[in-house]
Amino acid sequence: MFEKIITEKSPIPVGPYSQGIKWKNFIFISGQIPVDPKTNQVVKGDISVQTKQVIENIKNILKEVGGNLENVVKTTVYLKNLNDFEKFNYVYAEYFKNKPARTTVEVSNLPKNVLVEIDAIAILEGE
Repeated sequence: MFEKIITEKSPIPVGPYSQGIKWKNFIFISGQIPVDPKTNQVVKGDISVQTKQVIENIKNILKEVGGNLENVVKTTVYLKNLNDFEKFNYVYAEYFKNKPARTTVEVSNLPKNVLVEIDAIAILEGE
């Protein structure tokens, strides 16, 4: 079976899904948007500010199960505007030093009208 990942350090899901799922040593993180878990509000700011919040949310979910961003092997990035790619990529590169596999697409809209959403797959070592 699998284990649902729940932490108050990332936004609590408002729909029928989990922040993440742990199965054996695999971690599947649901799409994260730039919501501050302390206020439950979208952070104000440009793509750089929103990207930082999204990655911090992912980092906190991983931390809940003993992982970190170095464990991430794949991400999928949804950008509302591909013209934000350069600024997004700069922030992303600051966090993901291990350069996981990635897909980036432009989408017409995202929940709460945010600029970015990221989901991730990670593998924990030694399990």
